[in-house]
Amino acid sequence: MAKFAWDGVTRSGQTLKGEMEAPNAEAVIAQLRRQGIQPGTIKERGKGLDVELKIPGFEPKVTTKDLVVFTRQFATMIDAGLPLVQCLDILGKQQENKTFRSILVRVKEDVESGSTFADALKKHPKAFDELYVNLVAAGEIGGILDTILNRLAAYIEKAMKLKKKVKSAMTYPTTIIGIAVIVIAVILIFVIPAFEKMFADFGSELPAPTQVVINLSNLLQRYILVIIGFFIVLNIAFKKYYATPVGRLQMDAIFLKLPVMGPLIRKVAVAKFSRTLGTMISSGVPILDGLEIVAKTAGNKIVENAVYKVRQSISEGKTIAEPMEQSGVFPSMVCQMIAVGESSGAIDTMLNKIADFYDDEVDDAVGNLTAMMEPLLMLFLGTTVGGLVIAMYLPIFKLAGAVGG
Repeated sequence: MAKFAWDGVTRSGQTLKGEMEAPNAEAVIAQLRRQGIQPGTIKERGKGLDVELKIPGFEPKVTTKDLVVFTRQFATMIDAGLPLVQCLDILGKQQENKTFRSILVRVKEDVESGSTFADALKKHPKAFDELYVNLVAAGEIGGILDTILNRLAAYIEKAMKLKKKVKSAMTYPTTIIGIAVIVIAVILIFVIPAFEKMFADFGSELPAPTQVVINLSNLLQRYILVIIGFFIVLNIAFKKYYATPVGRLQMDAIFLKLPVMGPLIRKVAVAKFSRTLGTMISSGVPILDGLEIVAKTAGNKIVENAVYKVRQSISEGKTIAEPMEQSGVFPSMVCQMIAVGESSGAIDTMLNKIADFYDDEVDDAVGNLTAMMEPLLMLFLGTTVGGLVIAMYLPIFKLAGAVGG
């Protein structure tokens, strides 16, 4: 049989593409029409062009964007009435990410052999996390898989936007500081030695700032490899310490108390907590299961411990708002809104409102942080680079003064 690449349009207007083995192009067209797909172009793949080289450790990762596109398309196809296995087959064949394609093939095989969709996804935690699996399980049980998938796609998209906001807040200052360090290192290693040779011919004592810069240049030239090695070891040591339970707890507590970044980290944590728990409750996941998953995906050990305490209190018959207030992690406004949601029986709606509010708060915090960092970074650059330049020209000014006198 030959392998054919095809594209087509579903009854709902969704454009799909994939590959199919068949005796000829007419058989591909007939099969696509049976699947409810109007064929577009059908091309036979050349022999020898389908070989894939797989190097261990270098396979492409399943990105958030891949997951969002898959979830959206899957929800559309399920809503259009296509069978589950057929949806997985079509989406697997059209998937450009080879790792994700392989996962979807295995998921399809597991479903064909009698496994539930959620159990099949659970075998691939790197692509489908606990939140995804539990929501799919709730959708299968409730018979609303297409609705759940649409909610999942919306949740993942909003979580991705939130992550991008935080990254954008860190990228600008990190880039500026990195460029500043490189510029200063180049000046100290390559420019200052030229000035040092020139000043040696003066025969007079150098001004203190100039001598300090020259000593710093000599130190950097002599021990540059040691300094780089020190920072590499320091980075590795920090990562290993942060990987320990005690280290993570202590560092996460420090992060929350930082003057500028602390409030931003707290707002991101509250937005993530509210969005995740709200999505799970509205999808029919039991609140205790939802809180356990929320705790595991909190991203901060202090927040994680607070959520586990809330879960413990609920299992003992208490409300959500009371232990949240006692934790000291969640703002008072959040606790009060959740209390209102509990009393009115609309806690999922209230959680989503809190998440929307804190998404906007994160937007404002990122904007304020960027606005505040710009003048500080400019001041840092001007002080360091300008200070080096002035220090190097002080002997020349001194010599010119002596000659003029």
